[in-house]
Amino acid sequence: MHQKIIKRSSPRPELTDIPPLDMSAPGIKEDYRRYFNHTLGRDEFCTSVHYMYEALAMVVRDRLLERWKKTNSAYHNQDVKRVYYLSLEFLMGRALSNAMLNLGLTDEAEQALAGLGLVMEELADGEPDAGLGNGGLGRLAACFLDSCATLQLPVVGYGLRYEYGMFRQVIAGGKQVEEPDHWLVNGNPWELERPELQRLVRFGGHTEYFKDARGVERVRWVDTDNVWAIPHDVPVPGYRNETVNTLRLWKSSATDEFDLRTFNAGSYTEAVSEKNAAENITLVLYPNDASENGKELRLRQQYLLASASLQDVIGHWVRAHGDDFTDFAAKNGFQLNDTHPSVAVAELMRLLMDEHGMGWNEAWAITTRTMAYTNHTLLPEALERWSVDLFRALLPRPLEIIEEINRRHLIQVAARWPGDVGMRHKLAIIADGQVRMAYLAVVGSYSVNGVAELHTNLLKSGLFGDFNAMWPERFNNKTNGVTQRRWLAMCNPALAALIGEKIGDGWVTDLSELSGLRACADDADYLTRWHDVKQQNKQRLAKLVKQDCGVDFPLDSMFDVQVKRIHEYKRQLLNILHVIHLYARIKAGDTANWTNRCVLIGGKAAPGYWMAKRIIKLACAVADVVNNDPDVGDRLKIAFLPNYRVSAMEIIAPGTDLSEQISTAGKEASGTGNMKFMMNGAITIGTLDGANIEIREEAGAENFFLFGLTEAEVEALRPNYDPGAIVAGDPDLARVVALIENDQFSPDYEGRFRAIVDSIRNPHDPWMTAADFRGYVDAQQAAAEAYRNRAAWSRMSLINTASSGKFSTDRTMREYNADIWKLTPTPVR
Repeated sequence: MHQKIIKRSSPRPELTDIPPLDMSAPGIKEDYRRYFNHTLGRDEFCTSVHYMYEALAMVVRDRLLERWKKTNSAYHNQDVKRVYYLSLEFLMGRALSNAMLNLGLTDEAEQALAGLGLVMEELADGEPDAGLGNGGLGRLAACFLDSCATLQLPVVGYGLRYEYGMFRQVIAGGKQVEEPDHWLVNGNPWELERPELQRLVRFGGHTEYFKDARGVERVRWVDTDNVWAIPHDVPVPGYRNETVNTLRLWKSSATDEFDLRTFNAGSYTEAVSEKNAAENITLVLYPNDASENGKELRLRQQYLLASASLQDVIGHWVRAHGDDFTDFAAKNGFQLNDTHPSVAVAELMRLLMDEHGMGWNEAWAITTRTMAYTNHTLLPEALERWSVDLFRALLPRPLEIIEEINRRHLIQVAARWPGDVGMRHKLAIIADGQVRMAYLAVVGSYSVNGVAELHTNLLKSGLFGDFNAMWPERFNNKTNGVTQRRWLAMCNPALAALIGEKIGDGWVTDLSELSGLRACADDADYLTRWHDVKQQNKQRLAKLVKQDCGVDFPLDSMFDVQVKRIHEYKRQLLNILHVIHLYARIKAGDTANWTNRCVLIGGKAAPGYWMAKRIIKLACAVADVVNNDPDVGDRLKIAFLPNYRVSAMEIIAPGTDLSEQISTAGKEASGTGNMKFMMNGAITIGTLDGANIEIREEAGAENFFLFGLTEAEVEALRPNYDPGAIVAGDPDLARVVALIENDQFSPDYEGRFRAIVDSIRNPHDPWMTAADFRGYVDAQQAAAEAYRNRAAWSRMSLINTASSGKFSTDRTMREYNADIWKLTPTPVR
């Protein structure tokens, strides 16, 4: 695996001193022809969209690399502080269109392709969605990187290069079927493999204590099973500012590819077993952790990300500064994106002490001045707890360090709450045979932030309340956002052009400028054009639904959309109950002043999450009945979109009228889909949860359909929650439950959805679906009535877009930088 290095005493500019690449249409056309013919070896008979796309990707990548090198030189020459963003997910989506937009190449590339008889849209569709993430966490990380590059902040992303995405979701017989998502089957033209920068990552083995030459006790981690982490770099362009930052993704590889002696002895499987075991670490995003093997694999993934990334940063430092770490904390910072990479706290300590000879206090001072932690969830199952036995078997040295961190931490707890044994147990990093990784992150970080005002308040008062009492200065809020460049300028060019006519295009880098649209809120002609753009986008969405679901969505209907990970707290079930309610009304002839509605639901359920899969089955079963009932016609349609993905959302968000953000209050940390919909002029129906609260504050209560219990009301109701009485006291809900219970949507299988009915009636239902049903139905009726007034609805839509300025990741990143990172924006020339 080791590459030979040419020794040199000085740089060699003759290797890199070349003229800048041509950004004109003729220059792009000429480069395209060269790549298509000479690099890819295609000819005039080639009809594969893949090769046509790949040639264009290479043309664009060259222009990214040109700026990428300038960016790295600027950061190096100015010796800037850098932040390293560690995340197990980066849901980047397709790169081509975004890169061309940020480089300002879109028009020139379209002209070049037209001169060759090619259509840009067809080539762009040849790019697969990168399978590097699953949901909001990964998409947020991708938006963060885009904004950091646009703000010219020296931020590097670190993640894993998964060979397969989570899975490709197929709906067969109304059920989710998971198929492999081999997104790298044709390679990835956007990445550069950097084997010369590989890092050795250790697992297993045991520790030995010894005294160094100075008589100081040290620790060696020995007899380990090692793997290589091979970096693959992906360029991340800022918006038309010459800055291109880096996303570095690690691929696991065996230290010995092949045991020839074993192979020659006839043991073919054993000969490659080490290679296969090593490569399995980055084979699949989020392996099912229902088994012990699955849990071990996930812990391996998390440690490989942390160890390789920290070794990389320290290696870069040592090359420039030797073993002088005096200014390390002043020049480096680490942001942990949720709890997954929190083992980085222990790993940084290990590297500083075991590899670079520091004492505990010096290493701890550096660690706690460089680590910052973002929490994204209040759900206990997402807080990463590992059994001590598994941790000891897999990572014995990091566990020893965590045990010492815990010992010293509990001394502080005891000083803060003398004699309170219960508090020591409550705040222990290791307790009940488990390592609490979220607690490790809190103890080892100088900053802990939530991602929406409500979420942060709940962290400070609930989940981390006692930690907040110890270290109130650590806790802060950073409300999430999305990048308007992908989620408005790129995915909704018609609306972007209409906005530009009135207020220019400054909003692309300063989303607060959208507030200027408020001056158009009573301009009848402009609102008509606003409506026309929405109808064009609904046509694109209807085409996608027809193609993927086989269902016709009439364009004059309200497009009512809920797309997100399938989970009970997100309450896709509540949405389905409302659809059944509307169906029952139609069957009863209750259709006076009716608003036609098309309901789209999409999202993946975790492979081991039975109830989420059952909810998908119910959605598909209801769709089968509703869409084929002649009494219903165009009054109501419902479709479940398979394999929800970034490229689909780029069509869905612009074409949505009503955005469903209906989680149980206090359960959604923030949400970012709600922001994408708002930015594109959808109106939200939702609870006071996550960022919904701030969306409503910005848009105004009159431009938001609110329902449901507040977080405080949810908690107050829990002890006396009686959903049976709620069902019995609400004829509409009773009718809906009866239709499910009596197998109206499962005539071929008695009791198929009994578990769903039981969950609704369960007094311990944590999601309180029944409690919010009546408020939800009433809010939906208000939305239906509002939609019938086209001008008023278009005004609400425009106001939502005009009010979305707060929800740009540019604002979020400025706040991270001002309050946590303290980076200096670094222009690239």
